[in-house]
Amino acid sequence: MVDDSGTSRPSSPATMRSLGSGGQFVTQLRGVADSTPVFRDFSPGEATTIANYTQAYLAERGTQLFAEGQKGECLYLLLDGRIDLFKQSGDGELHKIHSVKAGKTLGEMSLLDGLPFSATAIAAEPTRVLVMVKARFEKLAKEQPAVCLKLVRGLAWLMSLRLRQTTGVLLDHLD
Repeated sequence: MVDDSGTSRPSSPATMRSLGSGGQFVTQLRGVADSTPVFRDFSPGEATTIANYTQAYLAERGTQLFAEGQKGECLYLLLDGRIDLFKQSGDGELHKIHSVKAGKTLGEMSLLDGLPFSATAIAAEPTRVLVMVKARFEKLAKEQPAVCLKLVRGLAWLMSLRLRQTTGVLLDHLD
């Protein structure tokens, strides 16, 4: 989605309030970067570069960032607050599966593959997020390929870790 200023916005946050360029939140990004596996090895300059390719939003409590099955092409980095993740059961009920806190990311897979989100994300409290949409990710790749490669490596590491954890949980259920 593109807003009135021509800025690319994530597909669902019509209910999220724009806070402007992510570049205004470099200090906050650096503050959570050490606890964020994806950004842990980024220098302050690289963190600034990433922030400059994002937009910042405020999701009030109860705001849905995205829905399971909705086409997604963006990465969310939580600066503060908490987002609850839900999966929909066969009868349409939402079941909470996880909570994500400041310094963590959401939407990694959708940024890379453009496929629908695998869960629904709802703000459990007021939460500020930096959002990188696919078009800005591609622009980063063209303009700052070394920083983008570092980001992709961090995302790959994170997704690999999550897959290993999921495999462990699956194995526990098979025993």
